[in-house]
Amino acid sequence: MNSAALLAGRVLLSILFIVSGFGKLTGAAGFAGYLASLGVPGGIAMAYLVGAVEFFGGLAILVGFQTRIVAYVLAVFTVGTILTAHMGDATQAMKNLSIVGGFLVLGAVGAGAYSVDARRGTPTLARV
Repeated sequence: MNSAALLAGRVLLSILFIVSGFGKLTGAAGFAGYLASLGVPGGIAMAYLVGAVEFFGGLAILVGFQTRIVAYVLAVFTVGTILTAHMGDATQAMKNLSIVGGFLVLGAVGAGAYSVDARRGTPTLARV
């Protein structure tokens, strides 16, 4: 039961990042303009970097690959997103803060039995 819940949680957390990252990668020029309007340096390279972190991080969470590490990375990344883009919108900031909480829990317990990590023998609390 715990592993099924972890799988559902991973799927739900990953959807946002996969879809958003794909949109940023395919519309990098527009996203680079948005980043510039926020004062974020790096232009198109930063747009691709952010898109790649979201897209590939989301895929890793989805399949449960290096889940603990990726979950902590995406938690920090999401805090950065709050501080960079969502401080003026309390609802968006709180939504992202909730996502950070989900990633911290996932980082603490691991991916569960239905994951690449489990097939590779990576320990998770769901199997302990």
